[in-house]
Amino acid sequence: MKKNRPDEIPEDVYVGFVRSLFYNAGILLIGAICHGLIGFLVFHKTEEPVYFVLAVLMLVAGIYRYHSIRKVDPAAITDYASAIRWERYYLIPGAIQGLLVGLFAFVSIYWVPDMFGEIAAIAVVLGGTITIAGRNYGSKKMVAILTLTVVAPIAAGLMLKGDFYNFLLGLYIIPFMMLITRMSELVRTVLFTAISEEHKATRLAQRFNRALNTMSHGLVMLGPDGRVLVANAEAARLMAFKSADALLGRTIHSLLQRGAAGGLVAPKDCRYIEGQLTRALREGRDRKVLVSLSNGQHYEFSAREGSQDLGVITFEDVSKRVEAEERIRFMARYDNLTGLPNRAYFHEMVCEYMEAGNRERLCGLAVFDLDDFKSVNDTLGHPVGDGLIYAVAERLEIFASETVKVSRFGGDEFMIYFDNVEDESHLTAMLDNIFAGLQGDADVAGHILRIQASGGAVLSRVKDTDVDAMIVKADLALYKAKELGKNAWRLFESAMDAAFRTKQLMKADLRSAVESESLRVVFQPIVSMETMRIVSCEALCRWDHPDVGPISPGVFIPLAEEMGIISEISTFVLRAACLECAKWPDQITVSVNLSAKDFLHRDVVDKVRDALALSGLAAHRLEIEVTETALLDDKSLTRQYIEEMKQLGVRIALDDFGTGYSSLSYLHKLPLDKIKIDRSFLIDVTQNGRSLELLKGIVNLSRPLGLVITVEGVETFEQLKILALQVKPDLVQGFLFGSALTASGIETMSSTVWPFAKDLAVVKKPVSASIS
Repeated sequence: MKKNRPDEIPEDVYVGFVRSLFYNAGILLIGAICHGLIGFLVFHKTEEPVYFVLAVLMLVAGIYRYHSIRKVDPAAITDYASAIRWERYYLIPGAIQGLLVGLFAFVSIYWVPDMFGEIAAIAVVLGGTITIAGRNYGSKKMVAILTLTVVAPIAAGLMLKGDFYNFLLGLYIIPFMMLITRMSELVRTVLFTAISEEHKATRLAQRFNRALNTMSHGLVMLGPDGRVLVANAEAARLMAFKSADALLGRTIHSLLQRGAAGGLVAPKDCRYIEGQLTRALREGRDRKVLVSLSNGQHYEFSAREGSQDLGVITFEDVSKRVEAEERIRFMARYDNLTGLPNRAYFHEMVCEYMEAGNRERLCGLAVFDLDDFKSVNDTLGHPVGDGLIYAVAERLEIFASETVKVSRFGGDEFMIYFDNVEDESHLTAMLDNIFAGLQGDADVAGHILRIQASGGAVLSRVKDTDVDAMIVKADLALYKAKELGKNAWRLFESAMDAAFRTKQLMKADLRSAVESESLRVVFQPIVSMETMRIVSCEALCRWDHPDVGPISPGVFIPLAEEMGIISEISTFVLRAACLECAKWPDQITVSVNLSAKDFLHRDVVDKVRDALALSGLAAHRLEIEVTETALLDDKSLTRQYIEEMKQLGVRIALDDFGTGYSSLSYLHKLPLDKIKIDRSFLIDVTQNGRSLELLKGIVNLSRPLGLVITVEGVETFEQLKILALQVKPDLVQGFLFGSALTASGIETMSSTVWPFAKDLAVVKKPVSASIS
């Protein structure tokens, strides 16, 4: 609080003190009449004119003071400046009246002495001293003035009489004057303390009230009798009362019954809520109760015991929180695209179904996968793909029931659980019905897409299986359906499980073979059409299984790609081929086929560089074969890697030319040295003139570009003759020249000319003669 300098009290308290000076002015009128009557009484006794004059003056001064105070409205004293101004106004009539009363006492004691007059004067002064401290405490100046003007003249009169006893008595009056001053200060202090405490209590009450009524929670405080002692505005609002006071005196029971009467809470719920809250208050521990009202709102009540047998119940509208939790729960359990149960929730539901009921019953599980769904995303975009998934989900959801649960398991995969299946024919009939319902076209964003899916299913007795085992078996049946041509479903058979286990064992063995470098490399000869001698060879990987024997590359290479270890095999073959080629005659080169997965990483160039450095092989003796699959995956990166290899001095060949979608475009876009024409062009070249013309056309297109041409798949001498006479490639390879050889076999055969070179020469001579 800001202090005022005259009184050293807060300004607002000082204003109140000054305002109190102008209350109850009627007392002053009574005092004025009393003063006048006593003066007239002394005049009547003494017949001294001075008493008559003083009586009139005291009466007039008292009436003047009364009227001057009556003119002032205490409410007009509102601030510190006005209080100072009105205090000064108050001092003038007070000082006049005090001065006249004091003069009356001085005259009675000393100037016109009279025993009755002295007694009367002292009586007037003593009566007045009560009002000095009692009425004028609000102004220290007024107390000082009245003390000096009213009491001091008595002391002066007694002391002026001259005798010892009167003089001593006059001195005793001085402490009395100090006592009056101290009494007024005490009154001021007591009142100031009371006002200050009242202000503190008021501020505390205001703060409590503000804190209570700005809470986001409703709050009621219960007394020992269980009735509401305190309630806030939020509690009144939530309970539909006009004000917080309307809750006072009510019990928990009556408040809950009000909700039941309005149909918001069922009576049994009221009893439960009351029991929980009462128990929490009785046991002195916190307890929360969530109440769902019929209007869709949700209230959460919290009860805790307070001090002095008081209980506190807080509650709030948690409808938004509950709705948010329900949305989160829905998002955690359901697929956001289709609204079907997701993988985790489907697994949870199926577990609960299988644990309940008769354990001897049969249940089924089916998985459906859209055929060639990736092509939809790749060609039409993911939004169209999502639309197709949604359309499939709509068709599958039709079949959902209490015993049939449909889920989107992820991607384009859906899973269906059948509870309480009668037998295999029952499951087959249901799946045939579902599969038929899936068939047909779907209009997705203006695109007419045919829905085609493959499925796998398993039928099991509940007690003999679990969810995860059924999923694995259904997946195996799905894979089998895809192997057999897609667009169909298959029921799981034990042979599928055996094949799956065999495949898994083979994967483990293959990984061990790769890690221990137990694979071996053989080399298929590539022969020059002109000399019929080996000029190059293609490095091929072979796996000799310790138990099964030789495993076909057509089996273990796809497994390696599926396992993600094909690049490790490529690295092994590349290093082995370079090391062996370095031992051969300089005119023989080696060709290594890198997979599409090798070109997904930049380190493919480093692998080639490292193999050359390790073996010491000249870079021009190494040829890297690139498949069109690698080019299709990422043309820009693959081309960049090929160009970096070319900078090393390595030669580049395009393998299986003619089997892809855009082979001709690669001939002028890529830095190629060679093309290898696929064996499919040579199969019926001896019988089909169109095949021959096509083969000749490819060669004629490629040779002007400076490309070396190799024809793969030469298996008969008749094919070789046609190639020699009409197609005229640079190089040939195939089983006609024998199976793949070891590294030492290549070195041995390096200077050998194939025996049918003479036969080709005999065939060529007549042709040359006829042309000449």
